[in-house]
Amino acid sequence: MSDRERAFEELSSAVVNLDEKRIEEAARKALHEGIDPVDAVEKGLAVGLRELGSKYERGELFLAHMVYGASVFQLGLKILEPELKKTTREIKRLGTVVLGTVQGDIHDIGKSIVGALLGAAGFEVLDLGKDVPTEMFVRKAKELKADIVGASALLTTTIPMQREIVQALRKEGLKCKVMIGGAACNEEWAREIGADACGVDAVDAVKKAKTLLGVA
Repeated sequence: MSDRERAFEELSSAVVNLDEKRIEEAARKALHEGIDPVDAVEKGLAVGLRELGSKYERGELFLAHMVYGASVFQLGLKILEPELKKTTREIKRLGTVVLGTVQGDIHDIGKSIVGALLGAAGFEVLDLGKDVPTEMFVRKAKELKADIVGASALLTTTIPMQREIVQALRKEGLKCKVMIGGAACNEEWAREIGADACGVDAVDAVKKAKTLLGVA
């Protein structure tokens, strides 16, 4: 195994093993050894997060593991970020996703995991956070020329906001795909409101995002 391959392995395994201390050491070591920060993300951090997602999909991990894994991924990314900003090389992007929890709903753990996995899969993600007004989804989708808008709602009282978002995007003439998610949602609801897909969980959301853009 070459030094480069070893650096990527250390980064990915630190994410898989949910090791905050190790991810910091691995990220700093990679930079010290002159590893391209884009490669460190694509061949190290992202590989580890995708492996976590696969384990979760197979039932080997719980949601709590995914939450923690996403935070470890973000910790490594934060250390690499200063060098990422300096490089002229861009991370390969499959598309742009504007993501948020709808207005009136403050649940964002699941949405945050979706964002992290989408990022690891190669999407550029703008996470608007929670309790996001419809007009914010529309404005950012227009500004970024988003390929996908993802609207999460956990509560049955807030899922009508997903319909409002779909209608507002269409009223503005935006052609972006719309994916909904959250405990209160299902495919039947997605069809009823005119959304393009419903992500059952974070792993499923990534698969459907790829399918929507024809990059699966």
